Amino acid sequence: MGIIAWIFIGLLAGVIAKALLPGKDPGGIIITMLIGIAGGLLGGWLGKVIFGVDSIDGFFDLSTWIAAIAGSIILLVLYRVVTGNRRSRRA
Repeated sequence: MGIIAWIFIGLLAGVIAKALLPGKDPGGIIITMLIGIAGGLLGGWLGKVIFGVDSIDGFFDLSTWIAAIAGSIILLVLYRVVTGNRRSRRA
């Protein structure tokens, strides 16, 4: 898959992760999209390292999308943990 396909998958995975984990995020849609792109890459890497599977078989392969969404959820949760602590100190 090309870099454009990974960016597109990442953007959609970020939107799906946000839909699965609703709530207020301090970053907005731009940060959500960036988290989605990075999460897609993280999910593909984790799938290969932990499970030894090639999770980037193709654009329409289910394992590619599951890996991208899982990576996006992981990064979204970490982002909320890091920024949530900063927001609670200000209040």
